[in-house]
Amino acid sequence: MTDWLDHPCAAPDAAAAAAARARQAQLTKPPGSLGALETVAVQLAAMQRTERPGAERVWISVFAADHGVAAEGVSAFPQAVTGEMVRNFAGGGAAISVLARALGATLEVVNLGTVNDPGEIPGVRRAVIAPATANFCIEPAMTAPQLAAALAAGADSARAAKEAGAQVFVGGEMGIANTTAATALACALLGESPQALAGAGTGLDAAGIARKRAVVDHALARHADAGTPLEQLRCLGGFELAALAGACVACAQGGVPFLVDGFIATAAALAAVRINPGVRDWLLFAHRSQERGHARLLEAMRAEPLLDLGLRLGEASGAATAVPLLRLACALHDGMATFEQAGVSAA
Repeated sequence: MTDWLDHPCAAPDAAAAAAARARQAQLTKPPGSLGALETVAVQLAAMQRTERPGAERVWISVFAADHGVAAEGVSAFPQAVTGEMVRNFAGGGAAISVLARALGATLEVVNLGTVNDPGEIPGVRRAVIAPATANFCIEPAMTAPQLAAALAAGADSARAAKEAGAQVFVGGEMGIANTTAATALACALLGESPQALAGAGTGLDAAGIARKRAVVDHALARHADAGTPLEQLRCLGGFELAALAGACVACAQGGVPFLVDGFIATAAALAAVRINPGVRDWLLFAHRSQERGHARLLEAMRAEPLLDLGLRLGEASGAATAVPLLRLACALHDGMATFEQAGVSAA
């Protein structure tokens, strides 16, 4: 059921990247003076297989799901919030809803399973697996079929984005207690302790963070025999984390750039890269989250994010905020004159 994860990823186009770099060298500016805007334009050129890339057509998928580990008191908010936020996403009131409107982006909300099921809602794709994952302090978060279904739900979104002609895919998440799941998964993937990675999440105080660390410690000991990234994802992850990982793999296989959001999305992306290393070539990193542990995940991926604004909301909000930078990078790359065109003397 998960054999597709091992299928090869597309290869970014080296010739398009070389042509884009050559164009950058001819534009009326000192070489490298636009910094990361130059770098990301060349990356997009390779991914989109064209010297002149774009980021106008953006697809945002937000995956929502509940977590059994919420029973351990690891969140400042009640579990009912997940289902309520699904309604808010669809109703246009959430941060990512506002950002998607401002960007003219397609926003897809995917309900993978919430304790208080909001039912059929216009604009929400129902891909319900269960009301929540299991409490991973007691048993694996997911069964093998549940993991396969969550991965497939993410892949379905990635393939829909490709069919719609999206130039960039953005993945987001919502789920009370999912920073705890992401922390546990990140600790397992990186071989780190929860003392190093566990943060405030939805706004925990020092006592709440200590409780989260203890919960993650217990879960890591409980699932110490999860010896592969896929098993670590199954035992310690969540439906939305698995969906994000599946979307990462499917985007890479289909040749669609994936713009990674914050801590939770980066943990899922690292799982995807560990499952299929070819995924890494298709990831762009939007921002450095304020959430403790995100810097370590970025370091493990050798990633340099575009923004550092102290964000930690999730929902793909940080990634959406970085989209205008992608658009400006492409506009500069495409619209600036060369030295020859402008009649300006080169260095």
